[in-house]
Amino acid sequence: MRTRYLRPAIVFAIVAIIFSACGGNATPVPSAASPSTAVATAAPSTAAPAFSPTPEPTGPPVTISWFCCLGGGDDPSTLKVFDTLVKEFNASQKHIILKFDHVAYEGARDAFATRLGSNSPPDIVGPLGVGGANAFEGQWLEISQYIKANNIDLSGFDEGVVNLNKTPSGEQFGLPFAIYPSELYYQPDMFDEVGLNPPPATYGVQYQMADGSMVDWSYDTVRTVAMKLTLDNKNKSAADAGFDPKHIVQYGFEPQRDDLRTMGAAFFAKGKFLSDDGKTVQIPDAWAAAWKWVYNGMWTDHFIMSGPVFEGQAFNGGGTAFNSGKVAMQENFLWDVCCLESAGANWNLGALPSYNGTVTAPINVDTFRITKKSKHPDEAFTALSYLLVGAGKTRLLNSISAFPALKADQPSFFSQLEQQKNDKGKLIYPADVNWQVVTDAVPFADISPNSENFMPKYNKSLDTLAKYLTRWTSTAGLDMDAEFGKLKSELQSVWDSK
Repeated sequence: MRTRYLRPAIVFAIVAIIFSACGGNATPVPSAASPSTAVATAAPSTAAPAFSPTPEPTGPPVTISWFCCLGGGDDPSTLKVFDTLVKEFNASQKHIILKFDHVAYEGARDAFATRLGSNSPPDIVGPLGVGGANAFEGQWLEISQYIKANNIDLSGFDEGVVNLNKTPSGEQFGLPFAIYPSELYYQPDMFDEVGLNPPPATYGVQYQMADGSMVDWSYDTVRTVAMKLTLDNKNKSAADAGFDPKHIVQYGFEPQRDDLRTMGAAFFAKGKFLSDDGKTVQIPDAWAAAWKWVYNGMWTDHFIMSGPVFEGQAFNGGGTAFNSGKVAMQENFLWDVCCLESAGANWNLGALPSYNGTVTAPINVDTFRITKKSKHPDEAFTALSYLLVGAGKTRLLNSISAFPALKADQPSFFSQLEQQKNDKGKLIYPADVNWQVVTDAVPFADISPNSENFMPKYNKSLDTLAKYLTRWTSTAGLDMDAEFGKLKSELQSVWDSK
């Protein structure tokens, strides 16, 4: 999910890189709609092709429908790239006619459900993430036989990322395409100003406190550091006597607050609402600990802004608060680098903290899937292969500014990112950003289960979670243990309803 409950590729796809089909200009060109927004480009990989296509099918022409947008793809510049890819694929052979079917994100789930019930269901769906796919569990084609028949080599992908598109029983429903690991964003100058060391640059390294003592980089440490980084209008910190929480001008920490599940997963990966019996709600202990930590950080320790403050214009009006330049640290996904120019010229990336000795880096992904009701699955997979691992891959990644799942493509992503300039010709990203910590986070990703794991009545369940997220971030003085009981009961009622 993305800011204000959007899927990952929506906001990040504000701008796109469009390469000519004939090898034209490869210089990034910002979208006219957002000229100063950064563009992350995935340069063509020098690795061997990820697949060897089967011979071109023969017979009467077959129409394959590509449905969008259960995830990203709504941006006009992105849609232009999609349209170009469709035309190029159709020109590359004569058997398959790929047809693009676009419905804006806000109405896409209802429209997709309607199309699934029609006589002409969509064939290919994407981009979509784990949540978008789980909202339509049981509607996807198992593709292991097609991967084998088309000689697609999955060894170049991280095994955990491959498994994100698998069921526990080993059924494969999608190919790895784009990933968005989490990391810790921070403002080095704010640490310097209060005499604190920056967060560790690598995982497995302790943090040095101002007095020289070494401590684990844990959420307890983050709380201590974040309180010292939270300042009122008289420059007193939240750790000082006389601190005024009503006049905070700088906050120490901002959580990933789009989804209670992501907030919980940042503390411990092995968490899910659905019990193993497939019908009963459970609340993982670590998730409850995470929610209490954030709640107390807002209403007791004051190093995290409350919901009303988050929505206020002083801290970016409900956007990504870190970008206001008034937040010292935030946890967020890689897609947030799209919009950090306003956060200043000196931010950097560090290692995420641990909880009970365990580091978890929540991950978002984008992929494409084939519907189980597709009338032409062979042809659908041929088109899918063209988009994800064939000639269309690089431009499709560029169009949604996506970090490639293929490990061989990842280094060039960052080298291209460092070269991006705004409309004034200035580099958008600070020098020497610690990009390595992004790939280092992948082994800590919440793969099984993922924070967007399946749960019954998926869309209604999301509404319930959003209700409690709003309540907890907007209301002081709550008994959180009682709140957890209410959430569990209400979610169970949603699941049990007919």
